[in-house]
Amino acid sequence: MRQRLPFILFLLFLLPSLNGCGYNSMQQNEEAVFAAWGNLEAALQRRADLIPNLVETVKGFATQERETLEAVVEARSKASSIQLSPEALSNPQALANFQAAQGELSSALSRLMVVVERYPDLKSNQNFLALQHQLEGTENRINVARQRYNEAVQTFNYSIRKFPNSMTNSLLLDLERKEFFQADDAARQVPQVDFGAGE
Repeated sequence: MRQRLPFILFLLFLLPSLNGCGYNSMQQNEEAVFAAWGNLEAALQRRADLIPNLVETVKGFATQERETLEAVVEARSKASSIQLSPEALSNPQALANFQAAQGELSSALSRLMVVVERYPDLKSNQNFLALQHQLEGTENRINVARQRYNEAVQTFNYSIRKFPNSMTNSLLLDLERKEFFQADDAARQVPQVDFGAGE
């Protein structure tokens, strides 16, 4: 028992100091990043789930827009094929690949919405209007989820860098910085509108 006494005293001394070292808060912040990522993935999946119905509706009115429709289907397929685990959120290249695929899908959808402008019957179709409304709502959800994810990443990244958390992290946890979800260059490009092309 006497041999254990110094170790027990050391633990009793150490326990109160663990509260201020950030051990729990860093892990809590990392879990917040994972939860925010899950919400962002769910919003992106919701958009992917809407696309087949949207493409089929447009196809019924605009059969000559085959190239645009195929681009949307291909972009959806590529975006859906790239899965990112929470552990990969620290990998800049993996997140860049994921963002690029999502950006291509956003760009293809933007081009499709420009094409729709040429078809007044399609624009007044109730099914299309409902799908368009759902897609707009989903894009808003994606934007909010992206912002919340980035806020969680910012909080987490700061928590593992500030003192004394940085010491605790390097000695006990070894948590890695997470990457932000940024808009891809393809998503930033404004689609060109040419209303004369369909005439």
